[in-house]
Amino acid sequence: MPLPTFHMINAAPQPVATFSHAAEADGWVYLTGQMPTWPGQPERALPGGIDAQTRRVMDNLGLVLGGLELGFEHVVQARIYLTAFERDYATMNLAYQSYFEAGKLPARTCVGVTALAVGALVEVDVVAKRP
Repeated sequence: MPLPTFHMINAAPQPVATFSHAAEADGWVYLTGQMPTWPGQPERALPGGIDAQTRRVMDNLGLVLGGLELGFEHVVQARIYLTAFERDYATMNLAYQSYFEAGKLPARTCVGVTALAVGALVEVDVVAKRP
């Protein structure tokens, strides 16, 4: 098996820690959890509320996927982290599912956490498979 390839995507937000945007091995692509930060504007305030933050996170994932010539249709698994699980779960789900074709949702885990980097309400990471 060849060594993994590590990807940084210029159009995606700057990492908030020490990581690559994605790592790839044997056609499997593991995207680092994205935060609701703004590409090219790391100091800009986070969007307000869970709907806006979820959409910013998903848009950021879309930038990474696009930079790898992939899309949400290639996502096979997602993990979602929420700091206010009970309050935000339903609203997050509405925003999240809008990024996928109806009936073609990836496998998923969603958990409540005590805190996320940059004070975010939500973080999402995904695994995609190249066709």
